[in-house]
Amino acid sequence: MAMLKSTPCSAIALLMAATVAAAQHQPPTRQLGPLVATSTETLGGNVSVRHFKSGVLVNDVQNRRLLLLDSSLANALVVADTTPATANAYSGRAAGLLAYRGDSSLFIDAQSLSMLVIDPMGKVARVMSVPRSQDAMMLGNVIGGASFDGSRIVYRGMPRPQFRGGFTPGSAPTPPEIPDSTAVVRVDLATRQVDTVGFTKIPKIKMDVQRDDNGNIRMTSQVNPLPVVDDWAVLSDGSIAFVRGRDYHIDWLRPDGSRESSPKIPFDWQRLTDEDKVVFLDSVKAQRERMAASAPGDAGGPGAMLGGGGPGGAGMTIVLGDGGGAGGPRGGAPGGTARGGPGGRGGGMTGPQVSLVSPSELPDYKPPFFAGQVRADQDGNLWIRTIPTKGIAGGPVYDVINANGQLIDRVQVPKDRAIVGFGAGGVVYLLAREGTTTKLERARFQ
Repeated sequence: MAMLKSTPCSAIALLMAATVAAAQHQPPTRQLGPLVATSTETLGGNVSVRHFKSGVLVNDVQNRRLLLLDSSLANALVVADTTPATANAYSGRAAGLLAYRGDSSLFIDAQSLSMLVIDPMGKVARVMSVPRSQDAMMLGNVIGGASFDGSRIVYRGMPRPQFRGGFTPGSAPTPPEIPDSTAVVRVDLATRQVDTVGFTKIPKIKMDVQRDDNGNIRMTSQVNPLPVVDDWAVLSDGSIAFVRGRDYHIDWLRPDGSRESSPKIPFDWQRLTDEDKVVFLDSVKAQRERMAASAPGDAGGPGAMLGGGGPGGAGMTIVLGDGGGAGGPRGGAPGGTARGGPGGRGGGMTGPQVSLVSPSELPDYKPPFFAGQVRADQDGNLWIRTIPTKGIAGGPVYDVINANGQLIDRVQVPKDRAIVGFGAGGVVYLLAREGTTTKLERARFQ
């Protein structure tokens, strides 16, 4: 107290101002440390990894196989795949890999509703059923990564559309209301008890349903390609971090059940004028057209519509006949309509079409991140892949946040690479694409 009494008010004000300025300082962007290993095995474009001292377990989702690589990322041992060569089947495309007790891992196969406990040698120690069959897809890391906090699996709940009204012959049905937030829950593997730990804001999808003169029902999804969303991750100490996109701060749920919020993370906010919004939407439409031209039938499908991983997410148009159904956006020829339905009145669906919100619905400031871009390393930090606010050469830039919510580093990875996992002691795993080839790389944080 004596120091406070003897310190002039102006000096205290300057000290407080300096403290605030220091807290808001954004460290310079630096390059990730050197690459130390590259896999000899070619992988698909969707990969997650589990690091061990002797190697790494790789979930190659696109090729539906689980591999164990040694410390040099070579000598692949197939743990599970779709062939009879292994005793363990990789049955579906929805499968997740997460750290479990000690050095063991959980491989969650949503289609078979099973969880394989795998030891560091790639051996299956035992098989468990998923705790809740209705959540198998979310446990399988399809949308939002599940994590183990020491006794429970934490994962994002499935958004539940609200269906209102019914179907009246001769009129279009009322479209479902898609929620703009969803719960993050955790399930105790011993008791199978589920509790909600928080909520996150997710990309909002608007649905519009109309009936044309031929009796076909046209359902269009309208998507915001630049949504303001939240994300979350579980730190190595069991803390759950909810990263808020609106003002870029973190709400914490600590292992002891206490909750706290950390200050806003420094960020170079970029204001979007009305003209900027129009230019951005035009660029997204052009990107979608290029994607549709190079891979017809794929662009704009449900993954792009719901994933929110980048600005390419756009809506799709589905046309249904009276009482008819649709199998998905890849079911017909591009731009064509698969006819069906009673009385030959038509039905089926068209190829995917871009449907974006109006410029006025874009945010006034470019958000700091897209959905699914927050990861926790094994050293107690969060890595957040940020949306660039100005032209930056090279690969994506990640904000590194410590367990107190402080921005301690900004790291840029090489071009055509993205972080897919971590190891203890500053090990970072990258998925690298060169032309049509995709491989796994290991680098050092520093």
